[in-house]
Amino acid sequence: MRIDIITLFPEMFSVLDESILARARKKGVLQICCHQLRDFSRLAHNRVDDTVFGGGKGMLLMAEPIAACIDAIAEHLGALPPVCYMSPRGKVLAQERAKGLAQLSNLIILCGHYEGIDQRVLDAYHAEEISIGDYVLTGGEIPAMVLTDVVSRMIDGVLAGEECFTQESHFGGLLEYHQYTRPEVWRNQTVPPVLLSGHHDNIRRYKRKQSLSLTRERRSELLEKTVLSKEDRHLLDEKC
Repeated sequence: MRIDIITLFPEMFSVLDESILARARKKGVLQICCHQLRDFSRLAHNRVDDTVFGGGKGMLLMAEPIAACIDAIAEHLGALPPVCYMSPRGKVLAQERAKGLAQLSNLIILCGHYEGIDQRVLDAYHAEEISIGDYVLTGGEIPAMVLTDVVSRMIDGVLAGEECFTQESHFGGLLEYHQYTRPEVWRNQTVPPVLLSGHHDNIRRYKRKQSLSLTRERRSELLEKTVLSKEDRHLLDEKC
C-alpha cells in the first residue's frame, strides 16, 4: 500500500521511520510519501493561506495548492486515490473504517492547519473527513499519523500475522482481555492459573469472558453493538 500525506510539516512524520512501520517500509509492503504543500504554491514566498471570507480570525488553506498536489499524485499513480481529510468535524475513526481503508492500494491523507481548508477543494475531490476524537488539535499532522498507523498495521506483511491485530481491542467489537508474561509471581501477584494450564479451550473461554466482562464494564455501548453467541451470554452470566 502507498499512503501520500499532504502537509505543511513533513518533518513531523519522522516517527513513521521507526519500529514496525519502518520495517514494513524497508520490506516494501508499505510506502509512505510526505508532500510539502508549499512546493505546490505559485504565489510569492510559497504562500498557501489567506483570510477567511465572511470574517473571522485566522487563516485558511487555499484550494489551488492542495489541488495541484493531489493532481500531481494522481498523475504519478495513474489514478486518483481516495482522499481523507483529518478534521474535528469528521466522523470519528473506528476500527471498522480502518479495515476498509487497509484494503486500498493507495490513499491520500490531507492535513489541515490554521482555520482549516477551503471547502471547495474538499468537495472537488470528494474528500472523506475523519476525526480521531471529539477535541481540536493544532493541526492535522498527529491525526494523520494515527490514521496511517491504524491502517498500516492491518496491511498484509506489516505484522507477523493477522492474529497480531484480530485479537486486539475493537477489531471484533470488544476490548482485549488482560495479558501476562514472566515471572509467574510478581510482587505477590500471580498469573491466573488457567493461563498456565495448557488447556486450550479453557484458555479460549477465559480470554473471551475477559473481553466480554471488560467491555461491559468500560465500554458498554460497544457490547450493545456486538452480536453475542449463546456461549458469550453464558460467559457473561457466569460468576468470576
